[in-house]
Amino acid sequence: MTKRIVFTGGTGKAGRHAVAHLLAKGYKILNVDLRPLDLPGVNTLIADITDSGEVFNAFTSHFGLDGYEGGAPPGAPDAIVHFAAVPRVMINPDNKTFAQNTVGTYNVLEAAMKLGVRKVIFASSETTYGVCFAEGDKDYHSFPLEEDYDTDPMDSYGLSKVVNEKTGRAFAMRYGADIYALRIGNVIEPHEYANFPAYLADPPSRKRNAWSYIDARDLGEIVHLCLQKDGLGYQVFNAVNDTITATLPTAEFLAKYAPETPVTRPMGENEAPLSNRKIREVLGFREAHPWRNYVKL
Repeated sequence: MTKRIVFTGGTGKAGRHAVAHLLAKGYKILNVDLRPLDLPGVNTLIADITDSGEVFNAFTSHFGLDGYEGGAPPGAPDAIVHFAAVPRVMINPDNKTFAQNTVGTYNVLEAAMKLGVRKVIFASSETTYGVCFAEGDKDYHSFPLEEDYDTDPMDSYGLSKVVNEKTGRAFAMRYGADIYALRIGNVIEPHEYANFPAYLADPPSRKRNAWSYIDARDLGEIVHLCLQKDGLGYQVFNAVNDTITATLPTAEFLAKYAPETPVTRPMGENEAPLSNRKIREVLGFREAHPWRNYVKL
């Protein structure tokens, strides 16, 4: 089992749930972030991933003060989980969002590979499918959205994620490494299920998220499964839950609310339009937090 993990961006919305899940699974974790994480058992090293030197240094740091008891300098970790990023548009100017996300990911991958780490899982995004931050009402090319989709975002954030996927593929080929990109859906924390009745009452409001989501705790399990699965080389996985966020069956719902978008294969009765079929079949993912467990219909 992979044991020592450096997790960048573990203080963020998605990261803090994933870190807690991995800690409970027995991993030893160092969080690398600009802000500390309030989680006993996990130290945070304050570092800027856009600074290559800081990234190399962070990846060869002790995970805590107890590391000094071993009598030897620290080596590289067993794996990197890279979530650190500007998390969406409209936080920084577009050029800064693009630059920080692409340069940061390049620095993380370069440091990992040159230090001998051969497993990296990094956060891509549903925004690569091009609708989330599109100008105006843009239709998807087809349903379901699967990993071979022709990604075509027009925004700086989604574009940065497409570039990061190409960067991950390049490093995986060059170094013979396992580098897995997670196209993470709309992250839902437990308290946010209170918003679902409003989503269900207004279906067009969820089009930009393809009527899909990922429970933050299930995302932690997906990361765990990626850490345990070796030998896949470069892979892209949709990181979402199983079912559409709607009360109608998927086929009926899409016929009503996305009538111009072709459906390219038969879909499950309530299958999410942003499909997680690949992580179920390749990684054995089984969701633990379907939204219907938390929302009264």
